[in-house]
Amino acid sequence: MEEKIRSLASDSADLMQQLEMLRKNYNQLDRAYNELQAAQEELLKGNERETARLLKKLQASQEELTDRENRLKTLERDLQEKKMILDRMAVELDQRNARMKELETILYRKDSTVKALKNKVSDALLGFEKEGLSVNIRNGKVYVSLEEKLLFQSGSTEVDPRGIAALKRLAKVLEQNPDINITIEGHTDDVPVIPSASIRDNWDLSVKRATAIVRILLDGTKIDPRRLTASGRGEFMPVDPAKTKEARQKNRRTEIILTPKLDELLKILESE
Repeated sequence: MEEKIRSLASDSADLMQQLEMLRKNYNQLDRAYNELQAAQEELLKGNERETARLLKKLQASQEELTDRENRLKTLERDLQEKKMILDRMAVELDQRNARMKELETILYRKDSTVKALKNKVSDALLGFEKEGLSVNIRNGKVYVSLEEKLLFQSGSTEVDPRGIAALKRLAKVLEQNPDINITIEGHTDDVPVIPSASIRDNWDLSVKRATAIVRILLDGTKIDPRRLTASGRGEFMPVDPAKTKEARQKNRRTEIILTPKLDELLKILESE
């Protein structure tokens, strides 16, 4: 019996020792578990913070991307509008350049026509230069200037025979060049004319001298009367404003102004 008791006591001691060991192991495991659980919770919390941070960063990136896309679309739209404007301007520039070239061609042709006309008129009136006749180009026009001594007696509107001869030669050139408009301007000096039944003043004298020349140019020719304009300037456009005999002689003149028709040029200018 005692042997059994000792055996049981020994077994009990062993069991107690095992139990104590188990309890110790349990406590260690429990602590380890708690530590692991705490670590897990901390890890989860860390993951949540990291996830939140990443989500926030992702959201910011998405917003920035959206903003950039919007700006890109705006830039593309602006670029497209500017391209359309540039294309339109390029077309307009091409058209303008074409018109400029056309104008340059017409102006060159006009200048060539004026120079050729001047040469024809000079050749036709050769020999009259010493009698007070000159032919010049001014402002793209041919000016045939005839002093009073070649055409008229003082205060008269009747053209002298020598003047008629010069005008008839000029009429032949004008007849052969139908695209030339003709303006006849009468000019006087500043000495008042003696009034008469037919002439009141220098205005009258300058105009009636111009119309007398128009009639001679038209007489016996095929010149279209619509090409001619008669006008008088009186004493108000002197070539020499001095109050001398020589200056007044220069101012008493008739100018026949020959102007090439500019229909093509006017059409281009009107289309602008």
